[in-house]
Amino acid sequence: MKKLNVIMVFNQEEDKILMCKRAKEPYKGKYNLVGGKVEQGEDELHAAYRELQEETGITKDNITLIPIMNFQYKISDIELELYAGKLKKNVEVVKEVNELYWIDKKENFFDLQKYAGEGNIGHMLERVEMNKDKLI
Repeated sequence: MKKLNVIMVFNQEEDKILMCKRAKEPYKGKYNLVGGKVEQGEDELHAAYRELQEETGITKDNITLIPIMNFQYKISDIELELYAGKLKKNVEVVKEVNELYWIDKKENFFDLQKYAGEGNIGHMLERVEMNKDKLI
């Protein structure tokens, strides 16, 4: 099964989420959470920190990631794991491929015209918000 991760990064004030605008398919031109592939044999949490640093420049020193949930898309043979964390200090983000944006967390992340993931980003944010006192 192919493993992927996505990371919900909150700014220090917890009112914005870091997102990328997809430069390629799937979801080209739509906003998405940052993340990427878990290499075979790689620890999932390590992969999340690695992908976060590669895509944004944010390091383990800047944020503590908490595993939230995972999804198995059995028909596609894919597992997707969600991590969330709040920045410990302001950092300048640096794009790897996709442009990066801080999006207000009050946005409608269920808007399929604007956001990737078939509404999953909205669902993920609801879960994080419901358990925020335990997570970030």
